[in-house]
Amino acid sequence: MIARQFTYEVRLARGDYLEAVEALLREERLPIDGVEAQFANFLVAEGTYSPRVAAAPIGAIGLEHYDSSALVRSAVVDPAWRGRGVGHALVDAATDAARVHGASALYLLTTTAEAFFSSLGFWTITRDDVPGAVKQSVEFVSACPASATVMMRRIAGAT
Repeated sequence: MIARQFTYEVRLARGDYLEAVEALLREERLPIDGVEAQFANFLVAEGTYSPRVAAAPIGAIGLEHYDSSALVRSAVVDPAWRGRGVGHALVDAATDAARVHGASALYLLTTTAEAFFSSLGFWTITRDDVPGAVKQSVEFVSACPASATVMMRRIAGAT
């Protein structure tokens, strides 16, 4: 029996990963509106099952920067890779990137992952609690339904 070795690394998305990330989002029935326009601010988890197999995107997360806030968007992990810490690693990397850009708070919309984000320190808020600039994003304006849960998390040590 051959044991599979699952390894991954989180890094800034390469431009040629756009189609793969959009495919992951579509497979999970997540919106792709605005992904291409914001893709320079996406992180991907590149994963492989074996040292002999080329790494490919197995997860992604996007950030949109607004003054001292950042919007987390399009967080997705391939179902075959769930339970291996990929989602946590993506959120940690996005938090670090937002901190470097001076954000003191992260915001997001979700229809399916409230429990996951709650486990990472996000809490539910109302749309009225979201800064005006963030509410002008594609996510808030058109991509996500009005019924989506709005969440936020403060970031300590923003530079």
